[in-house]
Amino acid sequence: QCPLCMEPLEIDDVNFYPCTCGYQICRFCWHRIRTDENGLCPACRKAYSEDPAVYTPLSQDEIQSIIRERKHKDTQRKQKLTENRKHLANVRVVQKNLVFVVGLTQRLADPELLKKPEYFGKFGKIHKIVINNSTNYAGPQGPSASAYITFNKEEDACRAILAVSNAYLDGRTLKTSLGTTKYCSYFLRNIPCPKPDCMYLHEFGDEAASFTKEAMQVGKHQEYEQQLLANYAKKM
Repeated sequence: QCPLCMEPLEIDDVNFYPCTCGYQICRFCWHRIRTDENGLCPACRKAYSEDPAVYTPLSQDEIQSIIRERKHKDTQRKQKLTENRKHLANVRVVQKNLVFVVGLTQRLADPELLKKPEYFGKFGKIHKIVINNSTNYAGPQGPSASAYITFNKEEDACRAILAVSNAYLDGRTLKTSLGTTKYCSYFLRNIPCPKPDCMYLHEFGDEAASFTKEAMQVGKHQEYEQQLLANYAKKM
């Protein structure tokens, strides 16, 4: 790459050496130095001549060879990135602005209702609510729904958890916690995600908030959450 603009050298610049000292830069930077700046080589401070010291155009065979080499290096780089991300398939990241609520009655399993000021809307601006009507959360009070509530601000999520957890509503006890999410499978393979509304992670999450499934089974993510809530409570 060019040491000045830090851009990869164009194929036509591979054999381009504008100064006799052998310091290589791209033709764009060479032209800029000669026309807009002091006209001196950044390495030896010698004035650039009208013509480059060395410039041998590449043959078609050389050009094709460079193209193949660059493609090979790019493929290797992507494979290495994919290998480095494989372990993340087993990782979940605590989302500090995401509240997970369990124990909702069917009446409350309504995003628009939960956004109202008398419910979760009073804690702050809500970006999105996703309802899960699965009966996996059925308890002694019968089947219930759950919800993932994404707040715009992390402190609003903490405030909601502290206020709502163990609250009794519509004959049920609500349980709240910070939600977790996983990495998008496309991100793990280092390719663009085609889903504009994908809710999974497309960038590396906070390492302190990241937990393997094994760590979550022994409650490490809950310890992390309790510390966050305790720190927030001190600021209230």
